[in-house]
Amino acid sequence: TMAGAGATPLERQFSTIAGLDSMTSVNTQGSSSVTLQFTLSRNLDAAAQDVQAAIAMAQGQLPPDMPNPPSYRKANPADQPVLYLALSSSTLPLSEVNEYAETLLAQRISMVSGVAQVQVFGSQKYAVRVQVDPRELANRGIGIDEVVDSIRNGNVNLPTGVLWGSHQAFSVQTTGQLMAAAAYKPLIVAYRNGSPVRLEDLGNVLDSVETDKVASWFETTRAVVLAVQRQPGTNTIEVVDSVKNLLGQFNDMIPASVTLSILGDRAETIRESVHDVKFTLVLTIGLVILVIFLFLRKLSATVIPSLAVPMSIVGTFAVMYLFDYSIDNLSLMALTLSVGFVVDDAIVMLENIVRHIEMGETPYEAALKGSREIAFTVVSMTISLAVVFLPVLFMGGVVGRLLQEFSVTIGVAILVSGVVSLSLTPMLCSRFLKPQHEEKHGYLFNLFERFFAGMLSAYDTSLRWVLRYRFATLLVSFVIAGATAWLLVTIPKGFLPTEDTGSMFSITEAQQGISFDDMMRHQTEVAEFFMNDPNVDTLFSGMGGGRTASAGNQGRIFVHLKPRAEREKSVDELIEEWRPKLAEIPGIQVFMQNPPPIRLSGQFTKSLYQLVLQSPDTSQLYEYTPQLEARIRELPGLQDVTTDLQISNPQVDLRIDRDKAAALGVSARKIEDALFSAYASRQVSTIFAPNNDYAVILELKPEYQRDPAALSMLYIRSDRNELVPIDSVARVTRSVGPLTVNHSGQLPAVTISFNLRPGVALGEAVNSINEVAAQVLPQTVSTSFQGTAQAFQESEKGLGLLLLMTVLVIYIVLGILYESFIHPLTILSGLPSAGFGALVTLMIFHPELNLYGFVGIIMLVGIVKKNAIMMIDFAIVAEREHGKSAFDAIYEGCLVRFRPIMMTTMAALMGTLPIAIGFGAGAEARRPLGLAVVGGLLFSQLVTLYITPVYYTYLDGFQNWLQRSSRKRRAVEAVPSSGD
Repeated sequence: TMAGAGATPLERQFSTIAGLDSMTSVNTQGSSSVTLQFTLSRNLDAAAQDVQAAIAMAQGQLPPDMPNPPSYRKANPADQPVLYLALSSSTLPLSEVNEYAETLLAQRISMVSGVAQVQVFGSQKYAVRVQVDPRELANRGIGIDEVVDSIRNGNVNLPTGVLWGSHQAFSVQTTGQLMAAAAYKPLIVAYRNGSPVRLEDLGNVLDSVETDKVASWFETTRAVVLAVQRQPGTNTIEVVDSVKNLLGQFNDMIPASVTLSILGDRAETIRESVHDVKFTLVLTIGLVILVIFLFLRKLSATVIPSLAVPMSIVGTFAVMYLFDYSIDNLSLMALTLSVGFVVDDAIVMLENIVRHIEMGETPYEAALKGSREIAFTVVSMTISLAVVFLPVLFMGGVVGRLLQEFSVTIGVAILVSGVVSLSLTPMLCSRFLKPQHEEKHGYLFNLFERFFAGMLSAYDTSLRWVLRYRFATLLVSFVIAGATAWLLVTIPKGFLPTEDTGSMFSITEAQQGISFDDMMRHQTEVAEFFMNDPNVDTLFSGMGGGRTASAGNQGRIFVHLKPRAEREKSVDELIEEWRPKLAEIPGIQVFMQNPPPIRLSGQFTKSLYQLVLQSPDTSQLYEYTPQLEARIRELPGLQDVTTDLQISNPQVDLRIDRDKAAALGVSARKIEDALFSAYASRQVSTIFAPNNDYAVILELKPEYQRDPAALSMLYIRSDRNELVPIDSVARVTRSVGPLTVNHSGQLPAVTISFNLRPGVALGEAVNSINEVAAQVLPQTVSTSFQGTAQAFQESEKGLGLLLLMTVLVIYIVLGILYESFIHPLTILSGLPSAGFGALVTLMIFHPELNLYGFVGIIMLVGIVKKNAIMMIDFAIVAEREHGKSAFDAIYEGCLVRFRPIMMTTMAALMGTLPIAIGFGAGAEARRPLGLAVVGGLLFSQLVTLYITPVYYTYLDGFQNWLQRSSRKRRAVEAVPSSGD
């Protein structure tokens, strides 16, 4: 009923909104939740206005007796709250604790800038509950509709006017409003045999709660839990800090008997992660400066390129401020990686100036001549490295949005470093470097110099050998390129890596139709299991209602772990350890998740990854879904395979005998109205208090709600004012029906969710599921991945295109800089070796090729070509200005530029090594990027020192052949023919 009468009219209107990417709805008993996900280009505030207009247009098609009109929130319902707060008390009733939670805390927190909504789990809002005895009603000849009317007529809150006297006005006030259960007990429902029948004579009148089938616990204590969700695009730390600043005021306003506890704080893990990235940044700067110091052996020379680091970082911060970027993991990781690159230009400039000083020139002369000589090389290196990230800026979708801030940050840092290297570095060299004869070095530096001289000598010997056997070297490069292509296809691929944020979320599920009391026992048993684990700090457990477990057979548990330093295992390792133990608890399943850093889906499921099945034919959809689920469960790389298809909920069907009912004067409406009053916790009246409003609820006594046989005791008043037993006009049968009904778009849908086993890549799982689905499902049932799995599928195509576009852009830029089609090919000849080293390193250390690892490979495209640029620039000048052959020019260029190549490579290596090793919170997510860069640098450094000169000789000869052919052709065209 909710799916058809509640969700469908809204979905029709929502489907007309521009920029709508996906629409899903979850419909349970009494509620519908529709999630609208828009494209990233759509302004969310403007979209919200369209949503409000669509709701207004659908209002006339919705059921008229809905207790609350539809409302909307600008938040991802599947996203984890940024803060959990728990209120509990050992002395006060939960209804009073709930009053402080909802009226005081939740409303005030909702006013904080950046807060999307405050959800209340385990709400125990006060209500008067009237529980009537159907036997008493029958014995006294009273219909349940008379009870409804007596309560409504007895509790009134109408305007009563003003008496306007000649000199004074009087407000008229009555006592029509009844505020507590005790005031309802003496209400007269009817008169029988001349005596009044009061409400208390017909059953129980209690001070109770509005929803008694909802419960939540803070650890093992019943509590009311507030979950604070932030608006999309807001800063998590700012939102959490703003809420925490209010806690002191809240503690002063609530009684001492109410305890306010913080359950989980996402800002803590973000701060810890940012702190660790800052430490990595500082460590990287120190390692890079150490490398420069070892190579240059001069304190003054070390300081000069080191100044490029703070200058570049400060300049980058200025641009980030203009673009309204924040300090987050991506921007800090970009700055950390840039440390190894921003000094490259300064190192190349400084090394060339130092080389001239070592040749006997004064520092001023060396600065002028050396900077002029190397300026084009620095410009080529800077621009070609910065444009590596240019294609990313034009990418759409989630991948583009994630990488844009990263790309701009690192690109700006590189450009600023280029400007610093061309201006500040030569000036400092001319002022602070000393002539060669004034320099004195210690024993260790002399030892390092001898070691480096030995390396140079070994390189000289091996390079001569390689140039002698050029064709063999060329074949080796072709083999490396082929192996790189094969690895790129076969390596396990993923999307976003998981992080240890110190929290774990679980969905519990029991059999369909389980009673509330039985579900409470199972839920408590699971919560106790977690609390007994020494790795667990605190937890929140809840069941009934809420966005994550709206079905009556589901619950939720949020586990906050101890700090990483106090436990031996990560979140993922603990989940693997707990899974078999929790499987031994009978009667309940526990689906655990390590919450992803970014929730890409608006649909919350029991496992992280989702496959959605759709069909207009629900019979086929419900028939084939269990078959596909069973086949997917057999796949070796998957676990926690489950579905949201719940169509086996026990239900009681009342088949109305309409002819007999009409003969007795009973309509179908009266039958359903009586059932509504008896079993649906019907709100028949409202108490309007000064600071809130409360429900007056009517139902049968609990003992008459436990057995379907008790339906026969319910009587209905006919049009002839007679009581008719319901079993005389309806036949009761038992069957099963849906517990939830889900839509995707506007079609019925079922979601199969799954998790990956350790070491299994998302790409393997997606391919396996697609193969199984093609075998099992008919053409009338369509499938599509949602959330992270869908973004991964899109990224596979987008990232491959991104890599090709990156290489193409670099080729074009280098072609413009060198005014040649050939030299850019020489410079790019080392790219396959870099990719080979990166992919082999990832396979050795077993992380999958995820988004961060792919970024590392793209960065390698920019880093590796620096070596070739330095060698080829020297060789070109040697050929053009000194008339040397290609062999002699590239040979000399390799030897002269060996030291700056080693310095820049070691600086980049030291800049990335801390990320590859992994320090602190979230380090496991950054490791694939560091491993890819370190592995690619190490291998390509070795290979490009030999492959680049070989390619240069071949391609330079090819270019000379083209030039000779072109000159011959022009000469032939210039000779006049005999007939002229």
